[in-house]
Amino acid sequence: MNELAGLRRAMATDRAALWAMQEAAYEPNRIIAGRLPLPLRWDYGDVLRDWEVWLAEDESGVAGALILNLRPEDLYIESISVAPRCKGHGLGNRLLDAATLRARVLDRATLRLLTNELYRANVAWYGRKGFSIERIEDLGDRRIVHMVRRLPTGG
Repeated sequence: MNELAGLRRAMATDRAALWAMQEAAYEPNRIIAGRLPLPLRWDYGDVLRDWEVWLAEDESGVAGALILNLRPEDLYIESISVAPRCKGHGLGNRLLDAATLRARVLDRATLRLLTNELYRANVAWYGRKGFSIERIEDLGDRRIVHMVRRLPTGG
């Protein structure tokens, strides 16, 4: 599968552009949490090899990314990110819709993700999109919100 809802599957040659977009997209989270967000700690060679990476593009290059981990029991959203220049134009919604579509294609009834409790806007946005808090993990120096969305089955 090379296309998904207007997105294209990333290739190894996209590594630098993907990294640059992720770095810009996650900068506000770094400021809020006072630490490097998890997606900026990853080796993107491993990410491109081990997970599904879908890219949205515009005339300026990579505009957003959807990074999915196809686990047996669910579809895990490792990252949804939007370039700062594209925020507020519905691209995050489009990426999340693509994740839902991919879950249906893969016959996964559950989507999961995590976010830092300090990213209140993210927690609220996912809540508006049908995710609920499954649990909050206290790691001492931060609290991780594990979220879940169960998809309707049959039909």
